[in-house]
Amino acid sequence: MEAAGHGRAAVMTDVARLAGVSSQTVSRVLNEHPRVSPATRERVLQAVRQLDYHPNALARGLAGGRSRVVGVISFNTVLYGPAATMLGIERAAHASGYGLSIATVEHVDRHGVLSAYGRLADQSVDGVIVIAPQTAAVAALCHFPSGMAAVAVSPDNCAPVPAISVDQVTGARLAVTHLLELGHRTVWHIAGADDSLDARGRIEGWRAALEQAGIAPPPLIRGGWSARSGYRAGLKLAERNDVTAIFAGNDQLALGLLRALAEHGIRVPDDVSVVGFDDIPEAEYLVPPLTTVRQDFDEVGRRCMAALLRRMHAGHPKGAKLPMPDPTVQPTLIVRRTTAPPPG
Repeated sequence: MEAAGHGRAAVMTDVARLAGVSSQTVSRVLNEHPRVSPATRERVLQAVRQLDYHPNALARGLAGGRSRVVGVISFNTVLYGPAATMLGIERAAHASGYGLSIATVEHVDRHGVLSAYGRLADQSVDGVIVIAPQTAAVAALCHFPSGMAAVAVSPDNCAPVPAISVDQVTGARLAVTHLLELGHRTVWHIAGADDSLDARGRIEGWRAALEQAGIAPPPLIRGGWSARSGYRAGLKLAERNDVTAIFAGNDQLALGLLRALAEHGIRVPDDVSVVGFDDIPEAEYLVPPLTTVRQDFDEVGRRCMAALLRRMHAGHPKGAKLPMPDPTVQPTLIVRRTTAPPPG
């Protein structure tokens, strides 16, 4: 069906856009809600016919009820953080008696996010959780229809919906403070992706911990989230003779870094100490086992679901009894064998 674009089937947001109304109004028309003007109803039905839109049968059958399904919009699910967050949300949803419907977005922009929202709305989800670790994803939330309960997994306190996240700044401070307490005079940092809000929080925490100790931060090493980018950054750092401690933006970066250091004959932790971030399942099995900052993704999932339930029941007596969870999950430093006092 060409009218929806690129040969895909039309979704509710396509109908809303063509009719010049909200998705909530489209839903009211399709469910024969009495509080819709005749002119608006006809405009929506005309758009439905023009786009050959076929509403989800479950959605029509559940008019006025609930589907017991929560939608999740996610990006970069190949990465450990988003994937673990998704798993935490799924566990929390099932524990609350809800199923999960997932919409992944390849390009993080307004169109991609709203298209994913439309696909979920067509499935009559009761609410949506958006894993939004980039500024573009947070900005897209401003355009969400107001009729849908939504929560974000994002460290951005300015998100237009309730946001739950691990305290990235505190996590970085834990890593850097640990290294300074071991006696290192400074700590180098290999940062994550430039557009990542999590990476920015870790950079902020790294700088703050050094400055609090009266230390001018060394030049930031730009990386990404992959072991390959950690390896490349490690090759550069291995050429310096003043590096004794490195804080990697995630455990994948640390993995690549460890290989680069080993190839240059630099011993960890005898010559250089390394701290990662995330605590991936493989971290304790690396050689040597990786000191890292653990993020509790299950707790993130539980708090997201608790916040969403409160939003879904807003205005209902049941909702008033549901407390809004603390939006900030605290990280934990896991000390293993990649950190030690500096040589000499």
